[in-house]
Amino acid sequence: MVYITEPEPTLCGVLHVVMPEDAKSSDDEMRVPESRLEEAANLCEALPVKLVWRDKVKLSKISSRTLLGKGKVEELAELMHEKEIDLLVVNANLSPTQQRNLEVALKVKVIDRTGLILEIFADRAQTHAGRLQVEMAMLQYQANRLVRAWTHLERQRGGLGKTGGPGERQIELDRRMIRDQIDRVKTQLDDVEKTRALHRKGRVKSGLPVVALVGYTNAGKSTLFNAVSGADAFVKDMLFATLDPLMRKIKLNSGREVIFSDTVGFVSDLPHELVKAFHATLEEVVHADLLLHVHDASSDEAQMQDQDVKDVLESIGADKLPKLNIYNKQDLARENPELDHTWEEPDGVETAAATGEGIDKVHDAIEAFFAASEKPFTFKVPASEGRKLAWLQAHGEVTSMELDGDTYDVEVVLAEEDAAIFETM
Repeated sequence: MVYITEPEPTLCGVLHVVMPEDAKSSDDEMRVPESRLEEAANLCEALPVKLVWRDKVKLSKISSRTLLGKGKVEELAELMHEKEIDLLVVNANLSPTQQRNLEVALKVKVIDRTGLILEIFADRAQTHAGRLQVEMAMLQYQANRLVRAWTHLERQRGGLGKTGGPGERQIELDRRMIRDQIDRVKTQLDDVEKTRALHRKGRVKSGLPVVALVGYTNAGKSTLFNAVSGADAFVKDMLFATLDPLMRKIKLNSGREVIFSDTVGFVSDLPHELVKAFHATLEEVVHADLLLHVHDASSDEAQMQDQDVKDVLESIGADKLPKLNIYNKQDLARENPELDHTWEEPDGVETAAATGEGIDKVHDAIEAFFAASEKPFTFKVPASEGRKLAWLQAHGEVTSMELDGDTYDVEVVLAEEDAAIFETM
């Protein structure tokens, strides 16, 4: 009989680093260290590892060699050995040199915040496009890690032209290999963007507006997406549960149709490599007609998360798009009456997507947004032209439709550009 044993889990520790500049900031300007540590721990638990230790450290100055002071590094080395930790996550951005020196001193694998988020994305990506985007981000990150990150920098002996000629260093070979891989993935991503551009062109041709969900990771976007659209998108109480964009055509209470889109959640200090690599996915946000910014109203840090999302939207050129605020998780927020809600916009919509509370209000708010830029039109439509009648019902609000012989007199509230499209049909 053959027994199959489960592999031992990777034991993980996480260390949140309070930088000297953070220590000088006021509480209103930064998250409290305990909260940052908790988020880093939650990120770790989104990976197939076993979190066995967490702590924070406040730096008075930064070591160019290891980020942390010598005494702290020695203390950590003992702790890593004692707890048999295999992976240490440093919740800060490490230079390639700092990462390598910490690995040597601690004798464990070390990754920083950017590396952690990249690992999560690599573990979660499901579609071909998502995996390509993660691979691109990983390659760009690794390319930067090659600076002084190698111990085998002795000159390589050239031979048959395969090593780039006599004297080429190993690091140069590795850089060239990564550049080749980046070029390969970039070509494939260009094809993905072209395909998505064609899909967007098709949606524009259909005349249906696009409503995109944005928000901090784990704010409840996918739960709201399912509640509003009736879809069954993957939902779990974890960070970055959704990576690949989801789109559904939904019918509002009036009968009007829109394209509803769920997107990747944002996070503080979102790695530049991810913003750049996920350009094809974030394009869906940039080309939306309306953004629904979903907030976790039950979070003590909702206001700071709001700013993080705004920063990412600005970085991708989507900060000027029309936006509707959705204050989600009201069922949980009511359990904490001490939460500060003074920063919330008075015209926002309160929801508890998990229970269905406020979903009709979301429909109504989307409807009101598009109706605000519309005006009434009257069209005569032959009764035999069922396709045209359906088009008007999908793109506007039909307020009256009376049959006169074999022709319908249709009164409809419609955007001017849609009215112009209809008249050419």
